[in-house]
Amino acid sequence: MMARFFLSLLMLLSPAMLRADVVVFAAASLKEPVDRLAAEFDDVVVSYAGSGTLARQTSVGAPADLVLLANREWMDVLQEQGFVQADTIADFASNALVLIGPATAADVTLDQGGMTAALGDGRMAVGLTGSVPAGIYAKQALIALDLWDTLSPKLAEVDSVRSALTLVARAETPLGIVYQTDARATDAVRIVARFPANTHAPIRYTGALTAQSDQKAAAFWDFIQSPSGQAVLADAGFLPPMSAQ
Repeated sequence: MMARFFLSLLMLLSPAMLRADVVVFAAASLKEPVDRLAAEFDDVVVSYAGSGTLARQTSVGAPADLVLLANREWMDVLQEQGFVQADTIADFASNALVLIGPATAADVTLDQGGMTAALGDGRMAVGLTGSVPAGIYAKQALIALDLWDTLSPKLAEVDSVRSALTLVARAETPLGIVYQTDARATDAVRIVARFPANTHAPIRYTGALTAQSDQKAAAFWDFIQSPSGQAVLADAGFLPPMSAQ
């Protein structure tokens, strides 16, 4: 049993991660700005996935030094289990939730008629509504708009918000729910509607150093929160952390 555990853990790790001084686990929606931030440091390697996946990998011993998640609840789980340093937990960005379609799609009204007409016989791409933060927020918004019962059977749930973006960009689904920053990542999609902020919980990006991190990881975490780091996030379309608004 123990041998199988360590074998499965090693399969999570790339050779670059095993050599790196700082290993960062980051939510998939952070890829563009965190790649730019990591390029400013030597020996920083970033692994991107859905926040729930990253939290679970961290909790089974994957050697991350810094965890950047798109949902505070997953960070709270890691804190309760002792996998992150509580005094290093901080929000560093926020975001907005949007509905996207292919680049040629028309605007959509966020009501039953508008959504069902835009979907037709197709499905709507979203992150897993039980674990991926963007999917959790999407479910909250659809419930608030009284659309959940109608649209939940038509969802195409995927493992990350970037996977949802890809489905729409490839025209495999006519609609998807992603963050506004994801919609900027490709010209193959456009924003067709914006979900009011009061229809879902605040979209908070939260980071923390893990219990095993060192000074190099702490320096990178400080850089992300610095004015220079925040400028990179803003350039990618992220909003300031809620505490700064």
